Amino acid sequence: MKKWYTLGLLFTFLLLAGCSKDVLKKYDKRIVGTWRIAAINNYSIGGDRDNLAFSSGNFTFNEDGSLSYVDGAGATYQGNWDIRKKYVDDDFVRAMQLTAVGTTTPEVLTEYYDDIVFLGKDHFRATTVIGFRTYMTHFRR
Repeated sequence: MKKWYTLGLLFTFLLLAGCSKDVLKKYDKRIVGTWRIAAINNYSIGGDRDNLAFSSGNFTFNEDGSLSYVDGAGATYQGNWDIRKKYVDDDFVRAMQLTAVGTTTPEVLTEYYDDIVFLGKDHFRATTVIGFRTYMTHFRR
């Protein structure tokens, strides 16, 4: 029996040692870097992505809370991001606010994501609710 216990402990240790330590980092640290919008899923009847401020393009999230955004047409924006924990239905979720201002136009883009979840070190999902529509935006490195 002792042999199985020792073998189980060794296996668990090796499994944990081989896993990415990224899952232990705070969301504020995990998001730093360049991400692209890979897909947007719409969970409702009707609606379109025109209601979203960010529907395609690439983001660079900086450690100081600033961001750069280049939309699908190549327009550039500068702004900031903020992730906060909030308590919803007896559970903690992380909400994210993105705000960006055009570098050549005075256009302001802002989006509030009600919940963000990392699905791996190179993939996170951000959910936003607009009226009766729920949009799930997938970001990938």
